[in-house]
Amino acid sequence: MRLLVLGSGAGGGLPQWNAPNENGRAAFGRDPLVPFRSQCSLAVSLDGACWAILNAAPELRQQILDNRPLHPAVAPRSSPIKAVLLTGAEIDQVAGLLTLRERQPFDLWASTPTLTALAMNPIFEALAPETVTRRTVTPGVAFAPLDGLSVTALDIPGKAPLYLERTRPDPAQGEPGDCLAYVLEAAGRRAVFAPGCKAMTDELAVACSAADAVFFDGTLYDDEEMIRAREGTKTGRRMGHMPMTGDGGAVEAFAALSPRRKFFIHINNTNPAVRRGSAARAALAAAGWEIAEDGMELHL
Repeated sequence: MRLLVLGSGAGGGLPQWNAPNENGRAAFGRDPLVPFRSQCSLAVSLDGACWAILNAAPELRQQILDNRPLHPAVAPRSSPIKAVLLTGAEIDQVAGLLTLRERQPFDLWASTPTLTALAMNPIFEALAPETVTRRTVTPGVAFAPLDGLSVTALDIPGKAPLYLERTRPDPAQGEPGDCLAYVLEAAGRRAVFAPGCKAMTDELAVACSAADAVFFDGTLYDDEEMIRAREGTKTGRRMGHMPMTGDGGAVEAFAALSPRRKFFIHINNTNPAVRRGSAARAALAAAGWEIAEDGMELHL
C-alpha cells in the first residue's frame, strides 16, 4: 500500500490567508521551520497506477500538480484518480470536487448525510452523474474503491458541517454519518485515516491499535488553543476535534494502543507543533507521534 500526504493542514491551511499569527508570519516569510500546509487530503494506491483520494481539499488542483503519480498520462484526457472518499461534508473536505468537474469518470464514496449535503447545492451538479458515480458508504460494511483495497468506514464522534449547524437541534453534536474514519486494508497491511474526531471510540481504538499507520486528528495542541490565541470562541471539541494533549486528548487516548506508526494530520495554523524543532513537537515525539507534512510518502 502506497500513501501520499497531499495536504496536512486544517481548514484554511498554513498560512491562512487572513491570519498573521506567529506561525502564519513565519510561513508567509518562507521560514523553513514552518513549511506551507495545504488542507488535509491523503491519496492511496496499490499499484501506483490507480489512486483513491481521501477528502477533496480546496487546493486539490495544486496537490495534483505537486504529486507526479496523480498526473494524467493518456491523451486527450485521463486521470489515475479512480475514486474520491469523503469523511464528511465540511468545505475543506468537498470544495476540491469542483476541480474534478471536466467529465472525467470516477467514483465518489460518502455517507448518506454527506451525499445529501452535496445534493442540496446545485453547484455540485457540475459533477455530471453519467461520469461521476455517487456511492453510499455504510459504516461497518467494507467496500473496494480500488481493486484489492478493502475500505471500512467507522462512524466516529464529530459534528455537522459548519454551514449546516443551524439546521440541527444541538449544533455541537454530530449525527450518524456526519464524521467518518476510514480503515484501509490490503495484503495484510492496514492504515487508518481519521482527520476529524471529537472522542475515541472502542471500535476506532481497535482499528488503530492493529494499524501499520494511523493519520489522526491533530487540529489543536490543546482544547482552548483558539480561544487563547483570540482567533476563535470555541474549544477544539466544540469544533469537533479532540486536542492532541490534555485530559482525554489524543496522546492520552493512544497511550495503551500500539500502531506501528502514528501521525498527526489536519493541523491548524495556530498549533505550536507545526514548527519543526519546537518544544511542542518534541513532547509529541517523546510520546511516539510524528507530524504529517505535505508531500510525505509511505509504503506499507
